[in-house]
Amino acid sequence: MIGAGYWGKNLVRNVARLGRLVAVCDVSPAIRARMSETYPRALVTDALGEVLGDDRVTAVMIAVPAGEHYAVAREALLAGKHAYVEKPITLDVAEAEELVALAAERDLRLMVGHLLLFHPCVSWMKETIEAGDLGRVLYLTSNRLNLGKVRSDENAMWSLAPHDISVALHLLGDSPVEVAAQGFCYLQQRSGIEDVVFLTLRFADGRAAHIHVSWLDPHKDRSLTVVGSRKMVTFDDMSATEKLRVYDKGVDGVEQLDQAPPYASYAELLTLRSGDVVIPHVAMKEPLALLCQHFADCVDTGSKPLTDGVGGVEVLRVLAAAQQSLESGGQPISLAAQA
Repeated sequence: MIGAGYWGKNLVRNVARLGRLVAVCDVSPAIRARMSETYPRALVTDALGEVLGDDRVTAVMIAVPAGEHYAVAREALLAGKHAYVEKPITLDVAEAEELVALAAERDLRLMVGHLLLFHPCVSWMKETIEAGDLGRVLYLTSNRLNLGKVRSDENAMWSLAPHDISVALHLLGDSPVEVAAQGFCYLQQRSGIEDVVFLTLRFADGRAAHIHVSWLDPHKDRSLTVVGSRKMVTFDDMSATEKLRVYDKGVDGVEQLDQAPPYASYAELLTLRSGDVVIPHVAMKEPLALLCQHFADCVDTGSKPLTDGVGGVEVLRVLAAAQQSLESGGQPISLAAQA
């Protein structure tokens, strides 16, 4: 484990539960002291080279600051270690692509920490969409709001939106062709760090994803709505028991709009439908535990990670385009032109 601080300690805990923890590397003496006390059988060091040179270590999980992801992951891959990297994979698309190529060249697993793709509710939504139960997916909206934690080294979009972007791309099964973002600086105006961002992704087939992130909001809101032509589903991660709701609501006739109209006006075709609300039962497991188990399985079997490096690059491309849009005052940025 490379980095065992605010978030890394949670990875350490789950890897230790799997019986796979060999070493912990961190530059903080206080963190190393806690790790040594909690995991006395693990090697605890501040020397990355000592970990990468240990033959017992077949894979590393990296949870250092995002600006260090590229350098640490590259060194790990060059040392022949499978690598898990927290999101975002890097801060630069070219560097991320280099890591993907390096892992492929050396037949190593490269996985990115897009945690929500391992959430049982997101897995259920993906299966439901692919089964066609919602009809044709039209758009989705996502909110990730809270009062704090305010960062001074990155804006709210880079801090929060990777979660929602990864889910949008996963559920829609595609990458957007255009991205637009508008942000506002209220807490750190002098430094120009946006604490509120509205992000819109447009896909080639007309589908869309709208993402709102903020660390300046009175509500702690982690919610997602997927609107289909037949049904709609909401995911409220803050709900203790009823996280998913399926609404048999919609506008009948939407799927026939692209066909030759056998009607005199839209009003004759489009009718509102309001049916039942279903709360599906989904067995809940800790997403981080599922993520760590998945990485271990991929290392053991050589299988492709669900959140592999290629997917990490796609999320990063969206973030980079969104940042360009932010800096241009919200102008849409074409991703198709950058591909």
